[in-house]
Amino acid sequence: MLECPVCKSDELELVERLPDDRRIIRCSSCHHTWTRGEAKRVTDTPASYSGLRDRFPDRDSVEPERMARVEALKAVFLEDHQTPDPEVLAYWARYQKVFSADNIADADPEDLREFANSTVGAAPGNMSVFNRAWKSMGDYEATARTRNTIRYLLYGPPSVPMADRFTRLVHEQGGLGMTGFKESLLTRVLCVVEPERYLPILTYSTPAGGKREIAQAVYGLELPEAARVQWTIGRLMMWSNDLLVDLAGDGFSTLQQVSQFFGETKSRELELA
Repeated sequence: MLECPVCKSDELELVERLPDDRRIIRCSSCHHTWTRGEAKRVTDTPASYSGLRDRFPDRDSVEPERMARVEALKAVFLEDHQTPDPEVLAYWARYQKVFSADNIADADPEDLREFANSTVGAAPGNMSVFNRAWKSMGDYEATARTRNTIRYLLYGPPSVPMADRFTRLVHEQGGLGMTGFKESLLTRVLCVVEPERYLPILTYSTPAGGKREIAQAVYGLELPEAARVQWTIGRLMMWSNDLLVDLAGDGFSTLQQVSQFFGETKSRELELA
């Protein structure tokens, strides 16, 4: 039985049959639109998920001397940084309700737009692409696509790992995703829903300092380039997050503080070298 990958409804309609025999399908319940059959054409997977994961750096990849220097800086940092930011905690709690499985299908448009443009807890960067797309689409379509993007990321089919759902949304595969709601905002959603797992560092790699640059500056680790297709941005985002959380270790009251520690320590790279 064919069903919507977002809301699981079987109330579907055929929008268009493409020349290559694929079909564009639309869900009558949640208005999600996707291209039927695209997944069958995906062949660029030269290495398995588990094989790539085993090749990703881990705690043992850090030189002991380097780790000792980072731990010394951590001890100094924790002397003055033990109080969680109440504004961030309240904001996260608010959006945990908005993004819950029971509420996301009816999330208020203004809540979604505010989240995309807010810098509380973690700044997602320039949202002009998202805002222009929202204005161009209109509230009805933009709201539906944003709701479905978040719902697919958090509650999509169990047969598709979270990391791969993340990648599909970034690249808008199969009609998934919302224009401008990409890596930084998808990661921000995860930070809100699972604040004890996801660092509020919203990009894998950026000149200003994504997870890849922090791993290099703080721990001396060379993480893979996102441009290499077989890794995929979703896998790299999640694996680098889990690595940095593991390396940070205990003592922090929130991952917000871990992010702050990495930011301050990254600027002291010469002391670590």
